[in-house]
Amino acid sequence: MSSRVRHPLVAVVVAVTLTLPWFLSWATGAHASFETLTTVAVSGVAVLGASFLLAWGAETAEKDVPRAFALAVLAVLAVAPEYAVDALYAWTAGANVGTPRGTEAANLAVANMTGANRILIGLGWSAIAVFTVYKARATDDPAVEHRSGFLGDVVHLDRDISTEIAFLFAATAYAFLVPLSAATFDGTSTMGGIGILDTVILVGLYALYIAIIIRGDVDTHEEQVGVPAYFQAYRKPRRIATVLFLFAFSGLLILTAVEPFAHGLEDLGKQAGIPPFFMIQWVAPLASESPELIVVAYLVNKARSTAGFNALISSKLNQWTLLIGTLAVVYSIAAGQVAALPFDGKQVAEIWITAAQSFFAIAILTNFEISLREAVGLFGLFITQVLAEFVVIRTVAEPLASTYSLYILYAYTAVYLLLGIALFATRRDELRWLFGRTKATAREAMGRSDTGVDHAD
Repeated sequence: MSSRVRHPLVAVVVAVTLTLPWFLSWATGAHASFETLTTVAVSGVAVLGASFLLAWGAETAEKDVPRAFALAVLAVLAVAPEYAVDALYAWTAGANVGTPRGTEAANLAVANMTGANRILIGLGWSAIAVFTVYKARATDDPAVEHRSGFLGDVVHLDRDISTEIAFLFAATAYAFLVPLSAATFDGTSTMGGIGILDTVILVGLYALYIAIIIRGDVDTHEEQVGVPAYFQAYRKPRRIATVLFLFAFSGLLILTAVEPFAHGLEDLGKQAGIPPFFMIQWVAPLASESPELIVVAYLVNKARSTAGFNALISSKLNQWTLLIGTLAVVYSIAAGQVAALPFDGKQVAEIWITAAQSFFAIAILTNFEISLREAVGLFGLFITQVLAEFVVIRTVAEPLASTYSLYILYAYTAVYLLLGIALFATRRDELRWLFGRTKATAREAMGRSDTGVDHAD
């Protein structure tokens, strides 16, 4: 009896069962009559089940494609809801050019995008690092090293992720220029825009990254257990069909469930008196990022912290390139002409603090490890900035609230930059090695481009 209970397909059935209430209600349209709390509960449970299906699909795929590519696909599917939410605001902005509604939607698109990116690092990277160290007590995760001193334990990262870090560095450097690429000055503040040039550069960076990693070798050294091991034992055609189904089904569920989940949380927040703009920048992205965080927590729980952090970094890279780059495309299509998605001075500051946070986070990972001290530092800077702005919004009247909010953003931007510069200065040798390794990886990948890689069993 116990052997049946332990069969891997039991876990799959449980995960699918979690998704069925939402899938059926969405397919029949019954979800439209749900109360807000019911929508949040049913869609949230579906996101949980879909996240496990997505993780199993990515792990199974590692038998046939390079792990970095499998994790890149996982990352794109896991953050697809964030793309959907941002695309909605960008489309609304393009369809209402020159109107207050269009201006507000354009600013919300940028606010939602920067909030999602900062949550991924400030909450995601830091929380997963702490969780990894905590789980290592039971799993003996070889990636965790226990060191003396206050919060001295560290999580070691796979040096094969140098390519992701290098491309993230390049995207971050360019992000500082995005507010200037279509900037004007209205007499009181700098006004920026995300244009087609930004799309070409940022999407081009991601396309080049994919072109490099897809030519990598298939990993054969890491044995799977549980559901992925069961699916990997299938013959290749059946295995590939299973992976495609898991990706397609979980992707559909995440794409359809997270937006109602996010909007439901927004409505609950409004009922609690939280400002709508604050909800759209922070609560909605937190909901849309939940599949990614669930997937990574699952990997860490299996002592696969290396794969977990690879997925987190890959998610940050695709959000920091594809997400920003596609906003101008959606806006232009809705507007009926090639145009730059505009935003105001507040969003200029939001982009710069997001880029500065990314700069500091990359500096932390340059030596391919993250300590508990560094994780707590990332979280501390993130949460204190969000809370400081929240307090200002709730206690200070306009226009002073907006002015103080800008002061907070610029102050934290300076702190992130100074800390990042200091770390890069002390780790310049590691930085040179990282870019050297990435250059060698790119040359090796392009050198094999004519012959390809045989992934046959």
